[in-house]
Amino acid sequence: MSDIFREVDEDIRRERFKRLWDRFGPYAIGLAVLFVAIIAGVQGWEYWQKSQAEADGDRFVAAIALADEGKHDEAIAALNVIIDDGSGGYPVLAAFRAAGEKAAAGNTEGAIADYEALAARGGLPLLVSDLARLRGAMLLSDSASVSELTSRIGDLADTGNPWRHNAREILGFAAYRANDLTAAQGYFSEIVEDEETTSSGRARAEIMLSLIASRQGEPISAEPGEG
Repeated sequence: MSDIFREVDEDIRRERFKRLWDRFGPYAIGLAVLFVAIIAGVQGWEYWQKSQAEADGDRFVAAIALADEGKHDEAIAALNVIIDDGSGGYPVLAAFRAAGEKAAAGNTEGAIADYEALAARGGLPLLVSDLARLRGAMLLSDSASVSELTSRIGDLADTGNPWRHNAREILGFAAYRANDLTAAQGYFSEIVEDEETTSSGRARAEIMLSLIASRQGEPISAEPGEG
């Protein structure tokens, strides 16, 4: 008798499963197919990204090789292609290098404009945009007034800023060039006293402090064009 009940129970289960499968089976198959498609899509996307990054890396290296050969215009053209359609961080790297190539080719105004555009670009880490500001200021360090350079990078010289050593050096040289020895001495003293200053940076600052000390008795005049 128990065998009969067992068979009946199994029949009921099979019939119930059949009804459930008839009702929900297509959905289960669809979900399984969708899941497989998603996994395949993710893997395909990751492969494409890896391939694209490798391709952009090769193009970037090729552009740098052109730059090393002194072919600035060709290098800039190759870098602009990466800027326009590159992926990941390569467009930003290419933009920095293209600006540097313009400066090397004598197009200082174009290079400064590129650095300013980078600094103003949204979505970049603050460290990167500040670097663009710093690079632009470096190109102006021999010609711009102290006030102009201060307006550009004065905040980068603040204590704790990762670019403070470079900013202080630029501003210190500008003040020295303008015969503002007090300001120059202040910037170079900050460099020397900063425990995180590199040995080479400290050595340059100490040399400048010696030069400033030797000129302390000379009359201080304003930089031409500054009021």
